[in-house]
Amino acid sequence: MSYADTSNPNSPVSMVEKWDKTFAESDKVDHRKVAFQNRYGIILVGDLYIPKNRGERKLAAIALSGPFGAVKEQSSGLYAQTLAEQGFVALAFDPSYTGESGGYPRNVASPDINTEDFSAAVDFLGLQKEVDRHRIGLLGICGWGGMALNAAAMDTRVKAVATSVMYDMSRAMGHGVGDGKDRYSTADRRAVLQYLNEQRWKDAESGTIARGSHDINVDKNGSVSASERILPETLPANPHPVLKEFFDYYRMPRGFHERSVNSNGAWNATMPLSFMNMPLLSYANEITIPVLIVTGEKAHSRYFAEDAYKAVGSTEKELVIVPGANHVDLYDNAAGKIPFARFEQFFKTSLR
Repeated sequence: MSYADTSNPNSPVSMVEKWDKTFAESDKVDHRKVAFQNRYGIILVGDLYIPKNRGERKLAAIALSGPFGAVKEQSSGLYAQTLAEQGFVALAFDPSYTGESGGYPRNVASPDINTEDFSAAVDFLGLQKEVDRHRIGLLGICGWGGMALNAAAMDTRVKAVATSVMYDMSRAMGHGVGDGKDRYSTADRRAVLQYLNEQRWKDAESGTIARGSHDINVDKNGSVSASERILPETLPANPHPVLKEFFDYYRMPRGFHERSVNSNGAWNATMPLSFMNMPLLSYANEITIPVLIVTGEKAHSRYFAEDAYKAVGSTEKELVIVPGANHVDLYDNAAGKIPFARFEQFFKTSLR
């Protein structure tokens, strides 16, 4: 079912019941497809993973999302299922406007609405009979790491927050992803804003919404360009190592999923505008709950994690650098690099 098939654009696009994940189904957990509404009326779709043989006791719960442009059938679902094997109720969900979740137009992200998506997941978990609502945590992967920290700064119901190879997407789009540092000069940033607002005129005049990569390039002459896809359909010769990392996950059988923005296309071209103007971690210093920030030693995103760790105000915070791991190594466990035991220890200690 597509948006055109329903009278309500906030309704789920689909709720596929068959197992269509990029990882094997565990025989140690029960799984069910669920739907819940956020504060903006958008109905989100998630996969709820619950440990088998749990008895009647209420359990700690964790809401998960990410990576940025992924769906719950990819990395967040793997993390959620593994956490359920470790004894937690875990909810992996598709953010608004993506995957099976509702919202139109499609393929849009928002620092506000996506932060709200995490709080809506807390709403849902806190109403489940299997969950102790006073023991709920968040885990954000890649770009949803920054969203999870932003939600934790605002939502006092959240008792612990973790990130894995996090991005701060407002910084990434507002200042460009560089080699361990921001890429855009002030002039570059103004050029990108000019480029995006010119695209707004084109969209307004045509009545259609153009798609384009959110990683916008500014050359040494100040010329701005963006590709029509996040990832190419085929890998070029001598690709940038980071491009190859992403391609080998999203475009190959290892991680490909038909509903994933990263696997199949691009975001709306003007999507970066709100991220460029609304910093996600402005109130990170007000986070007082336990925080675990995990990144890879060789991850191009490592500087986001290290700077977020410094910004977080909690006295109970830990930064874990996984030896030898690049960014995508922590999407799945193909390289055996995800420190699931550290996440388990953190949440069991923090959500007692």
